[in-house]
Amino acid sequence: MYTVAVKRDFVAQHYLIYSDQGEENRNHSHHYQVELQVKGRALNQHGYLLDIVNIEYYLDEQVRYYKDKTLNDLPEFMGLNPSIECFAFILGKTLANRISAATASIIEVKIWENDNIWASYRYVKQDAL
Repeated sequence: MYTVAVKRDFVAQHYLIYSDQGEENRNHSHHYQVELQVKGRALNQHGYLLDIVNIEYYLDEQVRYYKDKTLNDLPEFMGLNPSIECFAFILGKTLANRISAATASIIEVKIWENDNIWASYRYVKQDAL
């Protein structure tokens, strides 16, 4: 299986809800790093899994949207605890809906909250199973 990945970083804020997390329950910033991985079993006629410029565009679009925002204030987080797991899910589903290359069968988003903590979400196309 081939993998192509693009990584970006940005600062955004959040505060955790639904549990007593002390300082984490107060609005605070994270220097997030997000990695978008696209996987597939075959290359296209040009020898690419997909055009990397396209995945850079889609990831950059999402980074611009979330940069310097408080996640709790955004509609997609309404009623959700803005954990990195939920953030990875939201980004993963959004990017999977935008990336339409026939060769792309798995889309995975990994988000680091700091150098030691990350979460990921993997979207697998039905025909990839």
